[in-house]
Amino acid sequence: MTQRITIDPITRLEGHGKIEIFLNDEGDVANTYFQIPELRGFERFCVGRPVEELPLLTNRICGVCPEAHHMAGAKASDAVYHVDPPPTAKMLRELLYMAFYCTDHTTHFYALAGPDFVMGPDAPIAERNILGVIHKVGLEIGGKVIQMRKYGHEVVEMIGGRKVHPCTSIPGGLTKGITEDQRKEILKMGKWAVEFGQFSLKLFGDIVLGNKAYVDLILGDIYTHKTYYMGMVDENNHINFYDGKVRVVGPDGKELVKYAPNEYMNHIAEHVEPWTYLKFPYLKAVGWKGFVDGPDSGVYCATPLSRLNAADGMATPLAQAEYEKFYKTLGGKPVHQRLATHWARLIELLYAAEHWVELASDPEVAGPNFHTIPTEKPTEGVGIVEAPRGTLTHHYWTDERGVVTKVNLVVGTTNNYAPITMSIQKAAASLIKKGTVVTEPILNMVEMAFRAYDPCFGCATHSLPGQMPLEVTIRDAKGNPINVLKQFCE
Repeated sequence: MTQRITIDPITRLEGHGKIEIFLNDEGDVANTYFQIPELRGFERFCVGRPVEELPLLTNRICGVCPEAHHMAGAKASDAVYHVDPPPTAKMLRELLYMAFYCTDHTTHFYALAGPDFVMGPDAPIAERNILGVIHKVGLEIGGKVIQMRKYGHEVVEMIGGRKVHPCTSIPGGLTKGITEDQRKEILKMGKWAVEFGQFSLKLFGDIVLGNKAYVDLILGDIYTHKTYYMGMVDENNHINFYDGKVRVVGPDGKELVKYAPNEYMNHIAEHVEPWTYLKFPYLKAVGWKGFVDGPDSGVYCATPLSRLNAADGMATPLAQAEYEKFYKTLGGKPVHQRLATHWARLIELLYAAEHWVELASDPEVAGPNFHTIPTEKPTEGVGIVEAPRGTLTHHYWTDERGVVTKVNLVVGTTNNYAPITMSIQKAAASLIKKGTVVTEPILNMVEMAFRAYDPCFGCATHSLPGQMPLEVTIRDAKGNPINVLKQFCE
């Protein structure tokens, strides 16, 4: 008789999801399903709104990464109106974005992923959290984490108008600039952020790389997949989070394609499965071959590790040194071990902090010319940025009045749904064998497979069908099902 193991809800992520593991008669893993049961309708209820509202509306998709949607929406709105923001506006947007990146990567490393490494994957549940991490590494480090988040949100508020859900980007630039005093304050905070980035990498080196068991876990086969990798790069093929072209490299590290934002539909398609609300993007040139890796499968990955693999280097000196150390330590490019994503995330944090300082050091960022008034007829436009979780694409279509007629969103986590599914399947099959007593620590190690991707399922599910399938299981106090209510379910 087939045995079913359910992890519901999965933990330490943004949004909701559950894992279903099915064992065969021998007790081995027969299949796994990584199901996203939530549905949100942003692609639908953006229709009918003035396009200049979308940078404000779409950032409500997520309270963790609203800045990413705000920037992608702003760039898409620029494209709709065929307007190029002035240099000061671009610098301000990117400065806000670098501060956001530092804050977001800090949150994931210390609060979501860190407990697995600092406390250990088999630590008691009550200790495997941010409070356990602070207790083990010390209150001083906890204070640094809070300070980093505080500084990041202060910069977002200065430029974006609010600490969460920024509201100042409009077609052609921003509604306001910053003062020279604010520029100096932002610069001071950025210099502190650089020190925090260096500190975090040293902490990772001491706690994770200094522990042979962790290194063996990272380098082992359990969390390894050879796929294509995606990331935005500048003209030098260096990582850029705000602007550039999207580059895709193969499992061998060689470039497959590099495309401009308005060309994304030529290269990306989406596969649908009936058991989840989330779609599975894949590379058109390779094709959908199912949940398998290798050069013949169109599955690709878009994460901090993917961005490092897809780029030829970092655009700032300290991050470049860490980039070189990363590949030297792990045996060269590309790196396929998914747990190495946590290390890559900290290298990106340092890059963002360095670029924060670069931008804030330029007096032009406090200049008065922060908006170009659109004059052309609105049509359609695409905006792409690198969200912390992966390449984020906003595509808007409008009528001649600038009222939205259609929206397509391909978010970071959506890109990664197929590789996440594969990672969970492989981790479960590797850890659960015939005769295995399935314990909570084992199930947590299965969860570690998705946690490396830092998924945000609140961001990832946006389609709204005419009818909403729903299944509700009612259980008694002992957890036994007593009734199942369904609507529109096949």
